[in-house]
Amino acid sequence: MGRDLIREYLAYLQVEKGLSGSSLSSYARDLARLKQWAQATGKEIERLSNQDVSAWVTGMSREGLAPRSVTRAVSAARGFYRFLLLDGHIKADPTANVSTPQATAKLPRYLSTDDMERLLAAPDVSRPEGVRDRAMLELMYATGLRVSELVNLRAADVDPDRGIVTCHGKGSKQRSVPVGRSALDWLQRYRSSRAASGGRSPFLFVGRDGRQLTRQKVWHVIKVYAERAGLDGVSPHTLRHSFATHLLQHGADSRSVQAMLGHSDLSTTQIYTHLSNQRLRATYDKCHPRARQTGMNGSAEKPTGDMGQRDG
Repeated sequence: MGRDLIREYLAYLQVEKGLSGSSLSSYARDLARLKQWAQATGKEIERLSNQDVSAWVTGMSREGLAPRSVTRAVSAARGFYRFLLLDGHIKADPTANVSTPQATAKLPRYLSTDDMERLLAAPDVSRPEGVRDRAMLELMYATGLRVSELVNLRAADVDPDRGIVTCHGKGSKQRSVPVGRSALDWLQRYRSSRAASGGRSPFLFVGRDGRQLTRQKVWHVIKVYAERAGLDGVSPHTLRHSFATHLLQHGADSRSVQAMLGHSDLSTTQIYTHLSNQRLRATYDKCHPRARQTGMNGSAEKPTGDMGQRDG
């Protein structure tokens, strides 16, 4: 009976919810895992209790399944049991109040200052497109703009006298971000070349056809220059992460970085402080004369826990 109900639920997700084939396969795998566990305990999947589901979750964690995978499996089970509840197959949802393991936040990737310099130097600035791309990379690194904010910038949004860029972020929120001298100089060079070619678009960054650059184009441009600089896995968000991390590493406070990034919640910004703390730990271990000195038992004393990690 459980097998038919799973098939019925998957058909519902496909027809009524329009889930993709890959999503359906994921749901099917997670529910098959639950069904197998239920059978091993001698129960039908639709007869599991709240305690049973909690034991299933604990078992997955003990088996070493990643927290994100456990959370995804529980999410699939929740949807399945809600479906059974609405269809009258069960009278209570066994996933109610079932807790899942806390997933460790994935630290965002950022470039070192040396890698960032290599990326910035990658465009061929003897060509108009190279000047545009250098100005674009410089501005993204100087301000931490999202790619959507970058492509929607208008020429009037840049105030070179005040050294400020005004952008429109998520939820149409407007914010002003300081811009450094290097980025302003490259923007001025780019705007001069645009004016000489008769560009009339109100948007700041345009293609050879004079039209506003798309987000996909910016992704492609960054990928090309990253490969040229010998860097892997670089995206527009990598520049945003590098902007925030480098500011914190050089003494900026979290509130200021939060304002520049346009984060509504400080907790979103604080993930970058973890990166900064890791760098501080690595610097301390390398430079403090007693950081690696042997202890009373003659063995090297090593920091424990998260403070012993080094950034990549």
